[in-house]
Amino acid sequence: QVQLVESGGGLVQAGGSLRLSCAASGRTFSSYAMGWFRQAPGKEREFVGGIDWSGGSTYYADSVKGRCTISRDNAKNTVYLQMNSLKPEDTAVYYCAAGTVIAGTVEEYNYWAQGAQVTVSS
Repeated sequence: QVQLVESGGGLVQAGGSLRLSCAASGRTFSSYAMGWFRQAPGKEREFVGGIDWSGGSTYYADSVKGRCTISRDNAKNTVYLQMNSLKPEDTAVYYCAAGTVIAGTVEEYNYWAQGAQVTVSS
């Protein structure tokens, strides 16, 4: 079992930056791939990016590529989503999730955090 708790959401102006953190409980965190998703009002949850268990491989959706960086610190049981050059269309609830591999679909992830609101004002 893995429990995930997010922090770091908030309100930021367009062009600004924000870093989300996702802290995991349990000794098996380092064995999981971690994904970040987001869901805007009235839209489906969409994949933002992911990182493998070691941190050696990352993958990003085209919509955030070049603006977001995912990293992890297995010693701290924490994964991060650094978002730069934020746009109003990045406004959404952001979720981290744990799974066995990096995947772009919600079905591939077993554990989910509660979500963090990110609002980007124009």
